[in-house]
This record gives sequence, structure tokens and C-alpha cells, in this order.
Amino acid sequence: MTDTDRLLAAITPISGKRTAAPRLAEGRASLILDVTGLSGEERLRMEADITAALLALPDVNEVRIAMTSEKKDRRLIVVGSGKGGVGKSTVAANLAIALSHTGIKVGLIDADIYGPSQPRLMATEGERPHAEDQKLIPVDSRYGIPMLSLGHLVKPGQAIAWRGPMAGNALGQLIDAQWGDAELLIADLPPGTGDVQLSMIQKHKPSGAVIVSTPQDLALIDATRAIDLFNQANVPIIGIIENMAGYQCPHCGEVSDPFGSGGAEAAAGSMGHPFLGRIPLDIAIRKASDAGTPPAAGDAPEGKAFHQIAARLRDWLNQPVS
Repeated sequence: MTDTDRLLAAITPISGKRTAAPRLAEGRASLILDVTGLSGEERLRMEADITAALLALPDVNEVRIAMTSEKKDRRLIVVGSGKGGVGKSTVAANLAIALSHTGIKVGLIDADIYGPSQPRLMATEGERPHAEDQKLIPVDSRYGIPMLSLGHLVKPGQAIAWRGPMAGNALGQLIDAQWGDAELLIADLPPGTGDVQLSMIQKHKPSGAVIVSTPQDLALIDATRAIDLFNQANVPIIGIIENMAGYQCPHCGEVSDPFGSGGAEAAAGSMGHPFLGRIPLDIAIRKASDAGTPPAAGDAPEGKAFHQIAARLRDWLNQPVS
């Protein structure tokens, strides 16, 4: 058995296929260890175990390990709106869960710096992220979605009175966190077209944007402004979602349209952007959101619209990148 075979036999049960062919020269064992996807704690543990296994061999008195990591090709999709109060955060949370059900490894960023609501929606209130190698480690939600929000870093109800540069830096820390094997990040943006959105677009270059609007004209005017911002920054518009579209009375079954009907679909057509679907104004969605149980996580009928929209998003993600 060669030296390489003996060294591999000692370390393969620990590292699997993460090590390149090790060498032994003058009592010094050296190897390259691929630590892609491992946390800092896992890297240290594997390094220590490999070192101990090699030093247990009779002719090894020194071990040198060089670590390498493949850069993750991770995509960022932002969920935006021209104004607040259109249900953007609820849509973002449910789309993240619905996309994860299609097999995509998804992370969720609450980029709504001044009004973080994802901890309530995802039932992670009171959780605090840790830091490792000067990077935040996302909080694990009960729905299998790692997530980060400024709401995890400040006290509940505390006002976040930050100027644009400070808010932009905070958002950068959330995006540049240790997202592990996440393939896709969904970022719930603040409403409007201010400093936070501009700095995020310029620095992090999203793969695409989803716009959420209610059907009425006032919301659509503001949504058009958000679309124009992304167009100017050359961020592709994946499509428009019409939220709070139609209310069915739980007593008589009659459907009414307190915010109008079809406005977002018509606006999408006039601007040449895809219409991704509509989500009804449903008290069950509101109750589930307040309780931290997003409808997309279960089998209730109110989750169906989110899964249909997620399927269209997945189709967009699967298109060849031009």
C-alpha cells in the first residue's frame, strides 16, 4: 500500500470525497480539504479529526491542511412595491416557502429595514443570529427557511431611526451572511424607491424583481414607479402580482372587490411585463400571517395561489441566462 493509500484510508471516513490526494514527505502529511458548504464550527471539527487520524499513523509527526471553498452561485430575487400596505411581506414569506417546496434551497432576507415583519410572519420572534468569521449566521425557521431580519437584532417595537448609509450597511450584512447551501435568496424590500433600494440594487445586483400591488389605481401608480426604478437599473422584472384581489363573504359567499379588480393584470399587460397571478383578500391569510403560520406551509386552500405563483417563478429561474 502506498503512502497516499494509507493516508486516504485514515481520513476518508472523516472527510469523504472532500480531500485531494494527500502527500507524505519527511514525516509531514499535507492535503487540500474542500470545505464548501460547511460552517466554521464544522470546518474546525473536520480539521481536528483529520489531524488526529493522521498523527495516529506511525510515520506522521506533522499535518498541514489547506482549505478551499467553491464560491456559491447564488441568485437574489427582490420583492418590491411602490407603497406600503399592499401585503408585500406576506407575499415574500409565502413565496419563499412555496419555492422551497419545489426543491429549491431558499433563504429569506427581511430587507424592510424600517418595518421588519418577517420574524412575526415566520414565527422567529425572539431569535437572535450568531456571528462567525465576522458574518451573520441566519436564523432557522420552523419551515426549513433560513432567514435574517433587522427584527432579530433590535428589541420588539424599537424605532429604527437610521439614515440611508447606515440602513444600507445593515442590509449588506444581511445579504452577505453565511447562507450555506442556499441557491436562492428572496429579499423583502422596503416600500418605495429610496436609498436602501438604490444601494442594494447597485451593490448586490438582483437577478430579478417581483412587484406586488393591490388592484386600485393609487397603488398601481406607485407600483409603476418601482418598476421604473428597476428598469433604470437593468434589473429584469419577473412579473407583477395582484394582492387583495376580491373578497368572498364567509356568510353569504358573495364576492366583492373593495380594492377594485384586474388593475394589476391590466397594468402588467400595458407595460409588457408578465402577470404572475392574483391573491384574494382572505381573512384566513391575515389570521395565519399574524399567527406565524404562512398558508403556503400547509394544505389549506388559501395557500394555493402562492404555490401557483411560485411555479411561475421557478419556470423563470429555469430559463437559460442570457
